[in-house]
Amino acid sequence: MAIERTFGIIKPNVVQNKHMGEVLSAIEGAGFSIRGLRLAHLSSAIVRGFYTEHLAKPFFPELEAFMTEGPLVLLVLEADNAIGKWRDLMGATDPSKAAPGTLRQRFSDSFTRNAVHGSDSPTSADREIRYFFSAFDLF
Repeated sequence: MAIERTFGIIKPNVVQNKHMGEVLSAIEGAGFSIRGLRLAHLSSAIVRGFYTEHLAKPFFPELEAFMTEGPLVLLVLEADNAIGKWRDLMGATDPSKAAPGTLRQRFSDSFTRNAVHGSDSPTSADREIRYFFSAFDLF
């Protein structure tokens, strides 16, 4: 396998509930190197640009409200097979279907308030990383 990078978000509910450190510890414990990290409070314009493929979907207003309600953590993670490895650590999008011990099973409030985000492909990882980080921000 090759070293790759992926993008992740620790969502506002996790930060608000003071579980950010537990998630970061789980990330490092799973063997990831954190190459970019930023605490941010997103505006509606930034959320709309990031989730452009979801704008017309019925769940988008709830997602937008959630992603703008408070601070969150933006991440660039690096590891062998980082995209698949991060998706395994996150667990299924629906926390009721997420495997025990995954981040979504442990920290999600609901399907929409599902604790973390992760890129689903190398193309989306590249787009998502560049959306929030410049080359100067990454290690």
